[in-house]
Amino acid sequence: MSEVRPHRPLTRFWADRPLALKGLVVVALPLAILLGALVSLYVASNAEVRAEDDVRRAVAIQRDTYQAHALLAEAAAGVRGYALTGQDRFLEPYRKAEAYLPQTFARLDQAIRDPEVRGHFNRISELAVRKREGLRRIVELAGDPAARRGEPSAIEEALVSNKIVLDAMRLEIELIQRRESVLLDQRRALVEEVRDRYLLLTAISALVGLLGSLAAVYLFSTGIVRRVKMLEANAELLARGDELTNLPEDADEIGTLAQRLARASALLRGREQALRESEERFRLVIEEVRDYGIFALDPDGTVTSWNLGAQRIKGWEAEEILGHHFSRFYPEETREFLPAQMLERAREAGTAEDEGWRLRKDGARFWANVVITALHDDQGNLRGFAKVTRDMTERRRSEEALRVAREEAIAANLAKSEFLSRTSHELRTPMSAILGFGQLLELDEDQLEPRHREALSQIMKAGRHLLSLINDLLDISSIEAGGAELAIERLDLGELLQEVHALAGPIVAAAGLRFALEAPDEPLVAWADRRRVVQIMLNLVSNAAKYNRTGNLVRLSCTARGRDIRVEVEDDGAGVAAADVPRLFTPFDRLGQQNRARVDGTGLGLALSKRLVESMGGQIGYEAPEQGARFWFTLPVRQRARAPRGAPAKSE
Repeated sequence: MSEVRPHRPLTRFWADRPLALKGLVVVALPLAILLGALVSLYVASNAEVRAEDDVRRAVAIQRDTYQAHALLAEAAAGVRGYALTGQDRFLEPYRKAEAYLPQTFARLDQAIRDPEVRGHFNRISELAVRKREGLRRIVELAGDPAARRGEPSAIEEALVSNKIVLDAMRLEIELIQRRESVLLDQRRALVEEVRDRYLLLTAISALVGLLGSLAAVYLFSTGIVRRVKMLEANAELLARGDELTNLPEDADEIGTLAQRLARASALLRGREQALRESEERFRLVIEEVRDYGIFALDPDGTVTSWNLGAQRIKGWEAEEILGHHFSRFYPEETREFLPAQMLERAREAGTAEDEGWRLRKDGARFWANVVITALHDDQGNLRGFAKVTRDMTERRRSEEALRVAREEAIAANLAKSEFLSRTSHELRTPMSAILGFGQLLELDEDQLEPRHREALSQIMKAGRHLLSLINDLLDISSIEAGGAELAIERLDLGELLQEVHALAGPIVAAAGLRFALEAPDEPLVAWADRRRVVQIMLNLVSNAAKYNRTGNLVRLSCTARGRDIRVEVEDDGAGVAAADVPRLFTPFDRLGQQNRARVDGTGLGLALSKRLVESMGGQIGYEAPEQGARFWFTLPVRQRARAPRGAPAKSE
């Protein structure tokens, strides 16, 4: 290896120091100088600011003393005019002085710092109080008709007294102005002096910072940069495999790095050997994998390697399959085209994945997941393919069983809907007859005995309840079977809310509640079936009236929400328990009946409303306000394409 000259004795100490210390010196030296300069500038700047504040305060004191005198002088003139004429307009300066003098004296009291000025200010304050009391006394005397008709000596004495007070104030104000003028000149001179010191300190700081930066650059260049460049040259020699240049054996990190770089050349060949051994171990691992069939293909699709997983899944020994085309794993119906397609897709996209039937050695079929990956060399030339096969037969069987179960569930649901529909139709005919005969008996109700009238009432109540249940069942089964006919049209929701408010008013009033309608401020138009929308609103309002046992209000409203219109029915009752909310729209699930007085109903209202809203392209839900319950549903503002019969409606 070539040699370099050793360090001179003068630089040995610096070269042997750790990089952390060198970096600290290089960075901290100019930084410390900069921080010192900044602290000095900050102190000078604060002194200048304080001096300028003193100047502004002196100017403010002069201004406010002049203003106080002017306000009192104008007020005195106005009061004299009022005393002479009795006209109220002369009192305007007096009222202005009464409004602004307290503020002016408060500013002066806060701003005055000089003891001499403070003494004059205290005397002015006392005179101002006497002046204002005198002016107030003159105003009172001038406003008294009896005083004006009598001798004016009292008013004249008050005017003379006030003039004397005003003259005394003028004298004190002049003394304050003289003192503040002296202080103002002194403070302006101080500002100039501070500014000059500030400029001098700035120049000194800039010079010291420049010198410190130059010193840091020199230390950095001589101690680090030169040796780093030599280290970079050795790195290039190492990359080319050439002999390295010996660097001085310094004790810092760069010296240690140079020594390690020299040893890296010797270690490189050892690591290359370790890499070859690692690749061999990787090959052995691939060959021993049993759950995945992993093997290689040449560019034409011929098998060139075979692991134990491929042998277990497919059944061929390595010597039986090596050299054969991988198309023999495919059944006859796909063997002619699918293998070539898989290789072509892998060539174009880099990888190709497929699931389908494959053959074992004994001819048995299995469902396989196959991934073929194209292998390229450093120049991008195709060297072959890697093929990974997994046996997915069990998963396929599970999916098939799940599909059959889903189809059976759908068929059972359709059968249930058909059963409900037919049963409801069969029940409606005799129920209509029962109600018809009951209505005939009601015509002669007055001739029946009390116990017969009570029995007739129970028959009619039970019959109407059962007929309502049958109608709801028919509606739900018709919607689920796709047979519900909807007359979609443009609806003015404002008018519709008015109609529902009139229809449901007696229901809410019978429950002892107030029915509030919040009509929209502008026309809101939606596309829906008018009869079904009224049915949904009446159902929600009826529920709110039936279950609101602790409140006194039911509210009906609608608002525009983007591409939908939202209708809300809210009450201030007990609301719905959080645990019961997921069951709200479940058929026949009447929540909380065990904890409250029983309420008439079929348990199908909310479930039917949900299906009707969704069939019209909307959504329905529940929210819990601070008190009570809020049910809402949406309707589209634009006409949407009708879903095919039997298909569920989707909201946008």
